[in-house]
Amino acid sequence: MEDIKKRTLFEETPVPKAVMTLAVPTVLSSLVMVLYNLADTYFVGMLGDPVQNAAVTLAAPVLLAFNAVNNLFGVGASSMMSRALGRKDYDTVYRSSAFGFYCALICGLLFSTLYTLLRTPFLTLLGADAETSAATAAYLKWTVSCGAAPAILNVVMAYLVRAEGAALHASIGTMSGCLLNIVLDPVFIMPWGFHMGAAGAGLATFLSNCVACAYFFILLFVKRKSTYVCIRPKMLCVKKSIVFGICGVGIPASIQNLLNVTGMTILNNFTAAFGSDAVAAMGISQKISMIPMYIAMGISQGIMPLVGYNYADGNIRRMRKTVVFSGCLSVSLMAAAAVGYALGADGLIALFMKNDTIIAYGARFLRGLGISLPFLCMDFLAVGVFQSCGMGKKALGFAILRKIVLEIPALYILNRLFPLYGLAYAQFSAECILAVAAVCVLVVLFKRLKTQTAEQHTE
Repeated sequence: MEDIKKRTLFEETPVPKAVMTLAVPTVLSSLVMVLYNLADTYFVGMLGDPVQNAAVTLAAPVLLAFNAVNNLFGVGASSMMSRALGRKDYDTVYRSSAFGFYCALICGLLFSTLYTLLRTPFLTLLGADAETSAATAAYLKWTVSCGAAPAILNVVMAYLVRAEGAALHASIGTMSGCLLNIVLDPVFIMPWGFHMGAAGAGLATFLSNCVACAYFFILLFVKRKSTYVCIRPKMLCVKKSIVFGICGVGIPASIQNLLNVTGMTILNNFTAAFGSDAVAAMGISQKISMIPMYIAMGISQGIMPLVGYNYADGNIRRMRKTVVFSGCLSVSLMAAAAVGYALGADGLIALFMKNDTIIAYGARFLRGLGISLPFLCMDFLAVGVFQSCGMGKKALGFAILRKIVLEIPALYILNRLFPLYGLAYAQFSAECILAVAAVCVLVVLFKRLKTQTAEQHTE
C-alpha cells in the first residue's frame, strides 16, 4: 500500500499538488532551520556584546563547511535513490542509502578530529583576532569538536528519507532538532540561565542535532519493513556503479558548498577590517536574508525526488511542468521578499541588536542582499534539476561560475570602489548573470530530452 502511494505521488498526482506535497514540508523545515540560526544571533545579540555576536558570525563558514559533506553524501545518495526508484532498481536504492549514511558518519568524526587538532590555525583562517578568538573557539568547541557527526548525520538522513517521497517525516526530523535549539538557546546563553554566551549557543546546537538524529533512527526502526532507506551494515558495499553514481552528483555539490564557504570567509575577512560592529551587522543581515533564500532552496530541494524519478522514468513532460511551476512560484515569493527588505531593513536589523551603528550598517547590507533574491532562486532551481538528473558537471559549472568567476572577483572590485557597502552587492552582480544562464540552459536541456524521448518512441 505504501509503495502504491509513493508511485502515485511521483507518476499521477497533478503537478502543482505533487510539488506542494514535497516542497511545503521541505520549505517549512528550511524555515525552522533559519529560525534556529537566527535564534543564535538573536539571543547572543541580546547580551549587547558585539564580540559574542561576531564570534557566531566568524564561526559560520565552518558550520557551512558541514554542508560540503551533506551535499556529497546527502544530495549524491538521494539523487541516486530517486533515479533508481524511477527505474524500479530497489537493490541500488538500498545500497545507495547505506553508502551515504556510513560515509557521512565517518566524515563527521574526521571533521571533529581535524578541527580539534588544528584549532589555532583554523581560528586565524576564519578571521578571528585577539578580541574574538576566545568566544569563537568556545562556540566551535560544541558545534564542531563535539557536534560535527550529529550535525552532518541528521541532514544526510533527512535527504535519504526525502528521496523516497517521505518529505513530511524528513521535515519533522529536522524541525524537532531546530525547535529544541530555539528553546535551549536562551537557557544556555542568557544571564538568567547558564550565561554561557556564544558557547551556550554552540551547546544548544549540539544537543538539538543529537535529538534530530535520534528521531531518524527511531523512524527507520519503526518503518524498517516498508522504507527504502537502509542503514544496515551488511548493505554497505563499495560497488563501482554506486560510488560513481553518488560521487558524480555529490562531489560537484560538495565543491559548490566549499566555494560558498570560501566566499563567506573572504567576505568576513573584508568586513572584519572595519571592526566587530561591521562583522556583527553583516552576520545579522546575512541571516535575515537566509529566510527567503531557504524558501527558494527548500522548493528546489523538495522537488528533486519528483524531477529525478520522472527523468529516469522517461516522463519528460511531467518533469518540465514540475520545473516551470516551481520556477514561477519561487520568483514570485523572492520578489515579494526583496520588496519587503527594501522597505523594512532598519526595523528588521533593530530586532536583533539595539545599536545605532550596527543598525545603520546592517540595513544597507540587507537591502543589497535582498535585491539578489529573485535571481538567486533560478540559480537554485537549475542546480537542483542538474543534481536530480545526475548531471553533476553542469551543477559544478554553475558553482564555479557563481563563486570563482563572478562573486569572489566582485567582492574585491566592489569593496575597492565602495568600501564595505559594496560587499553586499557582490551576490546580486553574480546572480543576475546566473539567472539568465539558468533559464537558457534549462530550455536547451528540455528540448534535448524531448527530442531523445521522441526518437526512443519511434524506434
